[in-house]
Amino acid sequence: MTTVHTFTALGQYLAADVNSGAVHVLDKLTYDLLNGAGEGPLGEALPQELADKLSQYDRTELEEGWQELLELQNAGLLFTADDYLDPEAAMALPKAAVVKALCLHVSHDCNLRCKYCFASTGDFGTGHRMTMDFETAKKAIDWVVAKSGKRRNIEIDFFGGEPLMAMNTVKRTVEYARSLEEKHDKVFRFTITTNGILLDDETIGYINQEMSNVVLSLDGRGEVNDRMRPTVNWKGSYDIIVPKFQKLVAGRGTKDYYVRGTFTRENLDFSSDVLHMGDLGFRHVAVEPCSGPSDDPYAIQEADLDRVEEEYEKLALALMDRKDINFFHFNVDLAQGPCVIKRLRGCGAGCEYVAITPDGDIYPCHQFVGKEEFRMGSVYDGSFDMDISGQFAQQNVYTRPACRECWARFYCSGGCSASNMLVNGDITRSNEVACAMERKRLECAIALNAIAAGLGEQENTDCNNAECNRREH
Repeated sequence: MTTVHTFTALGQYLAADVNSGAVHVLDKLTYDLLNGAGEGPLGEALPQELADKLSQYDRTELEEGWQELLELQNAGLLFTADDYLDPEAAMALPKAAVVKALCLHVSHDCNLRCKYCFASTGDFGTGHRMTMDFETAKKAIDWVVAKSGKRRNIEIDFFGGEPLMAMNTVKRTVEYARSLEEKHDKVFRFTITTNGILLDDETIGYINQEMSNVVLSLDGRGEVNDRMRPTVNWKGSYDIIVPKFQKLVAGRGTKDYYVRGTFTRENLDFSSDVLHMGDLGFRHVAVEPCSGPSDDPYAIQEADLDRVEEEYEKLALALMDRKDINFFHFNVDLAQGPCVIKRLRGCGAGCEYVAITPDGDIYPCHQFVGKEEFRMGSVYDGSFDMDISGQFAQQNVYTRPACRECWARFYCSGGCSASNMLVNGDITRSNEVACAMERKRLECAIALNAIAAGLGEQENTDCNNAECNRREH
């Protein structure tokens, strides 16, 4: 099992201690020493075989570098033992965690015809376009209040399709949920995801008032967006939505938002799309790779990985000088951040988080909707299949075979069950293409954080700079 990951990114020599979360910025000598040391832990004396292999360096400097690595190891910052590696404990993670988040599908219809859409342009493969009525939404809110137990904070994401096509249901649902807060000691936090076509001044004002977060769908440059995200009349959507998004963001104040895009095999130069969105005035940007099986013409494939990894590094280099862009995938908490269960299990789909369809059916998450074998129950009869929930609850970095050996396991928390199912037909089998991209994003993110820490621009970063310890510069 990998306990230390050494890598180079953005001109830096770096090492990540997997179990402690410590990140070390090294010089070339200590990097070569650590690379040559194998899986560790380090012995007290510099191995003669390693010294001979690194004969291009002065022996005294090699000895000094080895001692500095030993100091990190003795301080619990290198080759740290895995405190969580207990198969029984991993399997015993809570299976019946309270439900604390709903993806509320208020619309299974859409006014765009995105070519890569996992939801089959809105109807989720059902052939039946519909919106959620208020009675179903009300049942969903009642259901999550009952299922949330003593959990006070509840997340509701209005999703589709295009949720603005059911704006009346959205408004009534927010009003109803707010009416329950004091009685049940709950606090609702609302998010809405929209393609922007139906935005107007009234809706913008409502979203900025009521929604704690908003996700705005845009793929970047006009030609890229319009090729992938046409209207129902197969016209471009860029010129329609960008001014509306700019207006919404301008009135957002300090509230959260993300402008979110998807890159496909047809625009592997996606760094240009991220920078373009920054040029439009959007600070918070996320651009995700299109995922799918090998016969999906738009999904990123293994053959694309070298190009994609080069593009992530290109983007990271550009963002060193673009403080106006906060790129979602380069955000990483080097001080460990989430609780232990979050680090081990990730998103909580199927146990802490579920999706509700317009007719009240319950699924593990929005990407499983329409797959009948994953239907968990209904808000109308209160049913909830704990066997399916248990299958998802037991997915963690120790029960997924590929994750156990991966250095990034505590950052990605085991990846996405839906992506695994889509590509491999099995929620337990990791989507290796997605994993490779995740590892590269993490390397870039760690390098950016380490550079920022070295420049005094980042606080609360668990970063140890061996080069700074060795030499003044």
